[in-house]
Amino acid sequence: MQMTVGSHSNPKRERGHKIFRYAPSLTLRVCVICFLAAAGCSTYAERTLKLHNAYYDNQLDLAKSTADSQLKREWTSADLIRLDQAMIDLAAGDSKAAEQKLRVVRDHFDELEGVSLVETTASYLSDDNRRSYCGEDYEKILIRGMLALANLMHDGGDAEAYSLQLIEKQDQIIAAGVDKKGNNPKADYPKMALAPYMRGILREATHLDYDDAERSYTSVVSWQPGFRPGRFDLDRATHGQHSSPGNGVLYVFALTGRGPYKEEATEVASTVSLFIAGELVSALGHQTLPPNIAPVKVPRVVARGGRTGAIGVDVGGRPVGATETITDVTQLAIAQQEAIYPTIIARAVARRVLKDGILYGGKEAIGIQKGSLPGLAIDLAGLAWQATENADTRAWGLLPDKIQVLRVELPAGDHDVTLKALNAGGTAVSRGSTQHIRIGDGRNTYLLASFPDSQLVGKVLVSQP
Repeated sequence: MQMTVGSHSNPKRERGHKIFRYAPSLTLRVCVICFLAAAGCSTYAERTLKLHNAYYDNQLDLAKSTADSQLKREWTSADLIRLDQAMIDLAAGDSKAAEQKLRVVRDHFDELEGVSLVETTASYLSDDNRRSYCGEDYEKILIRGMLALANLMHDGGDAEAYSLQLIEKQDQIIAAGVDKKGNNPKADYPKMALAPYMRGILREATHLDYDDAERSYTSVVSWQPGFRPGRFDLDRATHGQHSSPGNGVLYVFALTGRGPYKEEATEVASTVSLFIAGELVSALGHQTLPPNIAPVKVPRVVARGGRTGAIGVDVGGRPVGATETITDVTQLAIAQQEAIYPTIIARAVARRVLKDGILYGGKEAIGIQKGSLPGLAIDLAGLAWQATENADTRAWGLLPDKIQVLRVELPAGDHDVTLKALNAGGTAVSRGSTQHIRIGDGRNTYLLASFPDSQLVGKVLVSQP
């Protein structure tokens, strides 16, 4: 039987023609969607700018309403918004509400330490913004520090317990940093001296537990050697005298400056390495891989600081001292990220390799010829896929730059205390805010104030347990 040339179609060739016809069109759509998604994305810092600016401008009602509105939209960042709400509550004088919100986030972060397989897979197919935010190490520690301060300002009954939790959490985080080879990049994490300091002042206030106070102040001196009053505290606890008869003690805690945030950065070295790896696979394998010209995007912790170097304290119109840094929040955050930065890069690298592998396997599965136009179209889609990656820049935005404290021994009785922001040279840059307090004989009185810039935000909180 004679066969007419072309009367029987070649299934393989027909399949190739269909791919040729439809792949470019489909790829074009994917590219457009990816481009629009990338162009339309904003960083977390940009999305929370209105909230944060309202707080810094001392418009706490606007900050509250903005946070409430944002909480309804940002479900993957809900805990961070609650942390900001807690800082707003604290500045507004509602330390009980602040403590409650901090407790909720603390517990949720602990739950999220068990990695979600579904969310992890989704993050590798897109980026880390798809994951529920489980907190950076420094944020998990600082939650407990802020819990101690918030509790101290309305009750004080759990402040020491929160301080102990902070110390325990630090040790837990560091111990969990050991990798399969026995290396621990977290071993050199700086520790937060606020916790032993608060435990020391609370133990000392009993007039009995001076041994505990001494051990706590020893940790303060070790963890924060730049905190000059630490040695005086240690000496006082060693000799066992809280205050002279007829006197009490005023502790002024100040949250100064604007804390760290994250910005998107590119890791050039890893990008070059990925480009070389991609080209090698393309040369040795049966398929090309999309060239890795899109940079690997990673979050970087960035310092903001502020104009306030310290808070000057006057009592009865007479200067009695200025606060000093017990915890440098920004340096804590930066040092911790530097320690684990290779791990952050490795995650971005793994994401890129996985995406390349999916494209490679897909072309193999449908029989795309190396160097064909459909293969090129899929490579272009791969480039668009890479371009939609965004670094996870979510962070606790309303943290202070520094947590500072001043201890002043005063005669028992009523006093007017004025707080004013000082610049780095010690010159006052604000008119000050005056608070009437009562000092109890042999007892502690606590003040807490927020100075993200030169002016007080909210009110000065007073606790006289």
